[in-house]
Amino acid sequence: MKPTTVIGFLGSTLDAAKFGPSRWNKWRPTVSICMQEDLRVDRFVLIHGSYHRRLAEFVMQDIRDVSPETEVVPHVMDFEDAWDFEEVYGKLLDFAREFEFDPDAHDYLIHITTGTHVAQICLFLLTEARYLPGKLLQTQPHKGAPQPIGTWASIDLDLSRYDSIASRFAEASAESTSFLKSGIETRNAAFNRMIEEIEQVAVRSRAPILLMGPTGAGKSQLARKVYELKKLRHQVEGPFVEVNCATLKGDSAMSALFGHKKGAFTGAVQDRPGLLKSADKGLLFLDEIGELGLDEQAMILRAIEEGRFLPVGADSEAKSEFQLIAGTNRNLMDEVAAGNFREDLFARLNLWTFALPSLAERREDIEPNLDYELERFAEREGTRVTFNKEARERYLAFAESPSARWQGNFCDLAASVTRMATLCPTGRIDREAVDFETGRLGRLWSGDKAEVGVLTDLLRKDRVEAIDPFDRVQLEYVVDVCRRSASLSDAGRTLFAASREQRTSTNDSDRLRKYLAKFGLDWGAVTQ
Repeated sequence: MKPTTVIGFLGSTLDAAKFGPSRWNKWRPTVSICMQEDLRVDRFVLIHGSYHRRLAEFVMQDIRDVSPETEVVPHVMDFEDAWDFEEVYGKLLDFAREFEFDPDAHDYLIHITTGTHVAQICLFLLTEARYLPGKLLQTQPHKGAPQPIGTWASIDLDLSRYDSIASRFAEASAESTSFLKSGIETRNAAFNRMIEEIEQVAVRSRAPILLMGPTGAGKSQLARKVYELKKLRHQVEGPFVEVNCATLKGDSAMSALFGHKKGAFTGAVQDRPGLLKSADKGLLFLDEIGELGLDEQAMILRAIEEGRFLPVGADSEAKSEFQLIAGTNRNLMDEVAAGNFREDLFARLNLWTFALPSLAERREDIEPNLDYELERFAEREGTRVTFNKEARERYLAFAESPSARWQGNFCDLAASVTRMATLCPTGRIDREAVDFETGRLGRLWSGDKAEVGVLTDLLRKDRVEAIDPFDRVQLEYVVDVCRRSASLSDAGRTLFAASREQRTSTNDSDRLRKYLAKFGLDWGAVTQ
């Protein structure tokens, strides 16, 4: 039998009594819980305000007297207004998130007899939503002559029996628990509806989820948000394990996914648990699952259905219980028809299938995600960059136009913002930087394979291809600035405008000359 923890408010009225022997003739709900013959309470978390500290200490001592085996843990929680739903719900939600629940090892009872009506309703909602992973506990006095013990009962959380409560606070509850949408910037109505449906599925089902959509559509981000949501609801305990199946090729795929025993093959110098084992009690995201071989698919299917699989070279099976989310940019029905994907695995994955739209299908989301990508750049690089008004409007006009193809979806958008932010020496993306970037994208989308742009006129094709993509973009920008400048000095002042203010002596011409020389170029060759 698992130990039981009760969580409840101190009743400032119901638990109060004269501090004398007569108090034992009165029913006090908090004390009565620990007097029940058929209910063992191992720990009691008593929530009370600072103002009622003396009463709390008195009640805790009475609990210790009637139930010495009960550990009483006081928790101070003060409210500006105990009848303000938003405040009460918010503080109780913070409490639930910080409390170290272990539903596998402990039973939890949430006492809703004490506290304000608002507090009781909030406890109900948080328990129904699994932020508090337990059962509701209700106590009441005996009818007739007063007795100190009273009765207790656990409450069935059938929402159909509490329609009035649920409807009264549905909107507030939705705002507090709409977790998935909080991390995904979208103004697209259809995508909003899809996110809402995924959220419902995520918290009410452990069945596999299949996310379909082009590369860069946000499958990985969405899978991680689902994990964070389930973690918050105490529905998973293990880690989030992400696997790009396109990187698993040949014999190494089996070992990476299912693990191996030492000596199973050449190079197996020690045991390897495998990614499925690593995801035990957590969430496994298999991105590009359509890239797996048929043998790996068969073992994945068994692992989903039975929670068992056989590591390479092992004599006994390993166990792992995990929630599966699969991602693919392929049409798996076509893959099944072509014999490349197992029909039984597809049938297992196809219970909850969601097709994520491409960026081109939700152009209204470009603007909010523009700010999101700038924030990501600031976190990553430690440098905050912004658009000036004209540049922002100019970029959005291009990005939201029908001619903007965005084949790489949000990956393309992120790369575009990164390039502009990186090549902006002043911390402000101006019209010039936007024109340079949109020109580059325009050439790329028009079918001009020379992503290298102006570089093809200066360097041999093999020389250009040997330059890293990042350096290539930077060099192209430098060449463009040089060609628009009157002199080497003028170009240097433009390119090094920010850093030159921090140096005691400046020689922008020499810095630019040395930079060009790294690629075998000089001012004459660039500007001719």
